[in-house]
Amino acid sequence: MDLTAKPLGWIEVDNALVKVYVFDGFVRAIAFMSSAAPLIDAMNHHPEWTNVYNRVTVRLTTHDAGHTVTDLDRQLAQVLDRHYEDVVGVEVNQ
Repeated sequence: MDLTAKPLGWIEVDNALVKVYVFDGFVRAIAFMSSAAPLIDAMNHHPEWTNVYNRVTVRLTTHDAGHTVTDLDRQLAQVLDRHYEDVVGVEVNQ
């Protein structure tokens, strides 16, 4: 696994990785956030994320490293992508 590469579908904006996940409705979007929480907490690396109806916007940056993108952000991006695939049933390849 190449942790120096930006995960697929993520863009880098203002020293952070950013991605918008789209769901078929509000309930599924909130369910994704809720079910991802234990995975995130286990990594002890918490995203900045917001929900607006069927979209969850995730922003990953490492505050302790001076608000830059680190391997921990890339790892969490991959964890969230795999979780999205499990929840939605669609492979993340964008």
